[in-house]
Amino acid sequence: MILGVAGPNGAGKGEVVAFLRARSFTALSLSDVIRDALRAEGVAETREQMIDAGRRLRAAHGPAALAERLAPRLLPDRHYAIDSIRHPAEVEALRRASRRFRLLWVDADPALRLERLRARGRPGDPETLERLLELEGRERGSADEAAQQLDAVAALADARLHNDGPLAELHAQLQRVLAESMGFERPGWDEYFLSIAQVVASRSNCVKRHVGAVIQRDRRIVSTGYNGTPRGVRNCNEGGCPRCNSFAESGTRLDECLCSHGEENAIVQAAYHGASVRAGTLYTTFFPCLFCTKLIINAGIAEVVFNAAYALDDVAAGLLREAGVKVRRAELP
Repeated sequence: MILGVAGPNGAGKGEVVAFLRARSFTALSLSDVIRDALRAEGVAETREQMIDAGRRLRAAHGPAALAERLAPRLLPDRHYAIDSIRHPAEVEALRRASRRFRLLWVDADPALRLERLRARGRPGDPETLERLLELEGRERGSADEAAQQLDAVAALADARLHNDGPLAELHAQLQRVLAESMGFERPGWDEYFLSIAQVVASRSNCVKRHVGAVIQRDRRIVSTGYNGTPRGVRNCNEGGCPRCNSFAESGTRLDECLCSHGEENAIVQAAYHGASVRAGTLYTTFFPCLFCTKLIINAGIAEVVFNAAYALDDVAAGLLREAGVKVRRAELP
């Protein structure tokens, strides 16, 4: 899950992030993007400079710039806690980055927040309640689209945390949030194996098209294969295949092509390592050609699941039907 943490200064966002970090969340901050910009400019980090630099980055690159720069760092195999969210466009960018994003808004009484800021002693923090409210008035909303818009962020919150009491109460609220956020979607088997086939395809050395195939039996991967020149032969992308390197028109000069197909390599690799593919399912990123179709049938593969069709071969499709091989098309999200 990805939990965004937002709120006014001194509300306890740091405590929320620390709680989540102690529970295997990776902590990230949109403020780090601003700090990087200030360091590059040789400017000292103060509250005023952070606010101004954030506004300039949003003005130059769009209101979601900070979140968009952070989003590529989000990996699908871990939990994240992301703080310093101060613009609704950042919330929307993080929602686009993950269906499992939830925004937490943490707040506390202004007088209590001032006490916390004084205890923290960070340079640039306000020293009076009047100054705190004055600064926050500029952060809550503005006609400037690049400025902070905290009120609009608060309106998008999926959960609100009240941090006016002891830490134990805040932690109890967070435990409830985690319990409510535990539900998640797992990919179905077609999506799982086709996604792996796409990764396999990325190893292809063919300059014309990258194709990947996965053969599974009993939901266990037996073999994988991608298209390219044969073992021990110069790679296609290094000039190994004259047809591909001259970018021949599709369907022509096939007698000059030295590349093996992804499905072909998956079957051959299984044979090379002594693994049976009989009654297995072959997942491929593209519908198999006639040559690969004959290999599929003779290898005893029971089903072919493909993601995309290019010049879908009616002869190959008819041959698979005649041989009793099931054929399905599955889409990836």
